[in-house]
Amino acid sequence: MTIAISAPRRRSSSLVDFFRCADVPDFGLTSPVHPESGFFRFGADVVCYGQTCGEIRPSVNSSLYDASLHVQKDRHGLLLPFNPTQVVDNLRYESYVASGNRLLEQLWIKKLYYRLRPVLPVGIRKHLQSFYLRDWEKLTFPSWPVDRSVDMLLEKLLVLVMQKEKIRRLPFIWFWPHGHSACAIMTHDVETAAGRDFSDCTMDIDDSFGIKASFQIVPEKRYAVPESYLETIRNRGFEVNVQGLDHEGNLFQNRKVFLKSSQAINKYALQYEARGFRSPILYRNSHWFQDLHFSYDMSVPNVARLEAQRGGCCTVMPYSLPGNPGRMTELPVTMTEDYSLFHVLNDYSTTLWEQQISIVQKGHGLMNFIIHPDYVTAGRAQDTFRKLLEKMSQLRSNDNVWMPLPREVDQWWRNRNEMDLVQVGQGWKIEGAGSERARIAYACVEGDQLSYELDSSR
Repeated sequence: MTIAISAPRRRSSSLVDFFRCADVPDFGLTSPVHPESGFFRFGADVVCYGQTCGEIRPSVNSSLYDASLHVQKDRHGLLLPFNPTQVVDNLRYESYVASGNRLLEQLWIKKLYYRLRPVLPVGIRKHLQSFYLRDWEKLTFPSWPVDRSVDMLLEKLLVLVMQKEKIRRLPFIWFWPHGHSACAIMTHDVETAAGRDFSDCTMDIDDSFGIKASFQIVPEKRYAVPESYLETIRNRGFEVNVQGLDHEGNLFQNRKVFLKSSQAINKYALQYEARGFRSPILYRNSHWFQDLHFSYDMSVPNVARLEAQRGGCCTVMPYSLPGNPGRMTELPVTMTEDYSLFHVLNDYSTTLWEQQISIVQKGHGLMNFIIHPDYVTAGRAQDTFRKLLEKMSQLRSNDNVWMPLPREVDQWWRNRNEMDLVQVGQGWKIEGAGSERARIAYACVEGDQLSYELDSSR
């Protein structure tokens, strides 16, 4: 399929949607693209997947075609050898992933494992999972421990536009309310009755550091969910979300089964007063979430090397999932799960989390943590959990990192997506619901790099 863009070009939606900036010229194509999709790169450090005018590869390797060397200019703007919106969507929605190729990904093996999983001790499960994930360090894409391919591509494209249009400082709506430098959320997936019973203590630990969290509850089979349990969570200022239906790992294996399950899940969304959803074991299909009646999802890892389903959305920013207007917001899981850290990597330090925090923080993104009450009841695991909360508290105090509930992130991102940047005289103002919390920032080009400045007038 050839993507044609006519002149004069419209505003560049991929850049405007991400930055919420003033209109910038859209991109044209240097020539018709090839019908097949594959991997290529844009500069030395950004991997892309999609259709391009250049050569593509079925996997990521050192000889990828570099599309940045074939950017052209015309009187209307810039010409690219690919469609950036297509590439961004392909990465966010994991269109590049080839699943089911390994023996251990076969459906009958998955069914057998998840049938036995509830009776398997953690000691046995972690050895089986380590065997399944044994090649994780050999994977080349997405990048470990955090992948920002989507964000870096858009930053590089904005630099090219600003250079072409001779724009020194471009105003845009800052990523987070009140000028916060980044965002961090704590989430708790409750897998077993033991985790449910430890929820009160988990909230006590969170509260001791002044941090509120969401609890993702499995509605069926795993444990009883009395209304008093949900009310306790809400009354303490925490959030209740739905975690799949029964945690058997088969939610996304079959479209017909998914549609039937989604009807029950949607009923629990109403019953639990839940705005958010998370899929058990982070199984997912971005194009199916539109059948769930939630405002946001938290099932897509940034880089899924230690997950049962490989892939990753390659961004540290929230984004909209496919679907109709009012579609779900994705709050990607950008931090390694506690279970993977403790039982796959056998690591009870915060070193990996701190590496990921540093990368996400530099990209002004979202830090989304998963801590299971089931696995932090005592000992080294709980000590590590407390150290993480202490680190988060420091980020809030020292680095102006925003620490809301997930539903607040969703609401902010929805508001920001509807805000407009309007020129008033020689200045700018932000219009739209929630604009009193928004801040104007400026994207500045320094050489070939992008930097940001917050408007200090508010």
